[in-house]
Order: sequence, then structure tokens, then C-alpha cells
Amino acid sequence: MSMRRRATEWRAPSRRMFVALPLLAVAGRVQAQQNRLQLPSKWYVVQADDNALTFEMPDVPDHRLINDVSARGTPFVLHSYSLDHGGNSFVAQTALYPADVDTRQPKTVLQASLDARAQKLAGGKWSTTTWRAIDGATAVESTGALANGSQLRQFSVLKGQRFVSLAFLGPSVTGPDADRFFRSLKIK
Repeated sequence: MSMRRRATEWRAPSRRMFVALPLLAVAGRVQAQQNRLQLPSKWYVVQADDNALTFEMPDVPDHRLINDVSARGTPFVLHSYSLDHGGNSFVAQTALYPADVDTRQPKTVLQASLDARAQKLAGGKWSTTTWRAIDGATAVESTGALANGSQLRQFSVLKGQRFVSLAFLGPSVTGPDADRFFRSLKIK
């Protein structure tokens, strides 16, 4: 028999092949188990009304100026920042109340705001209302359901003549996006 092997003759697999096969099998499983990298969404710091306050939103909000008047007829401007993102709505509003708005009883002013908003809630009232003081200012956080089943969470503060309200509307008012939005508020 010749020293040359015929092309049709069978050869035993080399040792390299035995080592490579298990690695290929593992690599195939690893590839199947890999998840796509999820980058956190970018949040934007919004400076509102001549830097009187800052807050964060998950995208750039619309900014509208709303002309309003006090109960005694003095005009003032309400700054409104709104964003619909990921099935939720984020709204931040602020105004510097004119001198004819008596803010010496901040709870009375904030309660009037709560009562006005409650008219749009299912049953016409808030599910929860929590009052507290923050940096010398009176604040209230409230939650409630709308007739369509959406949930509303609102946080309002009155610091001197400065009124601030944050609102979050969605299927649930708890969770990382809502919590980050409310925690991000800084009033100067």
C-alpha cells in the first residue's frame, strides 16, 4: 500500500476539533442568551421662569406662557411645561403670584388649587392628600383616579409668592419615572 492516503479514505478527527466543538456549542448558547444593551433614557434638567426652579423630564418639554388673573383681577403669567412620554404625561407649572394674592395662609391657597383639580377626578375627590413643609414652604402631594382609569399624582408648593405644581398622569403614579420627576424639583 502506498504512503499516500486516498481522498476517499476516512481520517479520525484531530484533537483540535474535539476541543473546538464544545466551545462552539457554548458560544451558540451564550449568543442566544445575550440581551440587547438597554441604555437608560436621557433626562433633561429644565430651568424654569428665570431660573426660579429646576426639575427633570425624560425629554424636552413644550413650554407655554398662560396669561391668568388673580381673584382681584391682577394679571400674571403661568409658565407651563408639558411632555407626553412613554404613555405618561409630565406637567410642571409655576407662577409668581401678584401682591394682591394673600399667601400668608399657604394651605388655603393650595387647598383651592386641589379643589379645582379634584373636579376632574372620578368621584370629584382625591384618593390621598399629604401635607408637609419643605425648606420652609408649605407643600401638598395628592393622588387620584380619572374617570378613564388613568391615575394622577400632583405635588404643589407655595413658597412666598411662588406657586409650583408638578403633575404626573399615567396608568400608575408610582415607579421610577414618576419618582424621579418629583424628586428632581429644586426651588430657589
